[in-house]
Amino acid sequence: MTSAIDLDAGGRARTLVLGIGNILWGDEAFGVRAVEAFHRAFELPADVTVLDGGTQGLYLVEFVEAADQLLVFDAIDYGLEPGTLKVVQGCEVPKFTGAKKMSLHQTGFQEVLSAADLLGRYPARLALVGCQPLDLENWGGPLTAPVRAAIAPALAAARDILAGWGVAVAERAMPVEGLLGHDIGLAAFERSHAG
Repeated sequence: MTSAIDLDAGGRARTLVLGIGNILWGDEAFGVRAVEAFHRAFELPADVTVLDGGTQGLYLVEFVEAADQLLVFDAIDYGLEPGTLKVVQGCEVPKFTGAKKMSLHQTGFQEVLSAADLLGRYPARLALVGCQPLDLENWGGPLTAPVRAAIAPALAAARDILAGWGVAVAERAMPVEGLLGHDIGLAAFERSHAG
């Protein structure tokens, strides 16, 4: 289930930082909102791709199979206190992406990992930064307070994981446009629900 790391022309591993989830389903948006915040907060080398995977399911296979190292942000029902972060790595990751299916993308992401494995391009390193959701029934609603508060610690966990993998992660000196360059980015989306 693991592949060797294939270094790029510059001698670096290809890394994918991926957020998955549905921004229209309350706390199910955690993965997408975390990867948005990660993109705004950190500058990364050219061999790192930061991607909002949304609910794309099997369409993510090409991105996953191209990665030697995969870090995923997602809302996962671990049965813990809402807003609790749990980091799992390696072969434990697929077990948690399907522990309790909360939405269609989780089954799809397990299939993405399986497809990459069948194609012989399973990431050599894999980590999941998961957050326990509070509310998944608030269709069209924003993140709840405990899940929103978990974003900053999730970014710190991701930074530490990447540093452990040898990826240079630096805080941005200048703000950048959001990963979602339209009105479904966190600030615009939550502003439209505030009142």
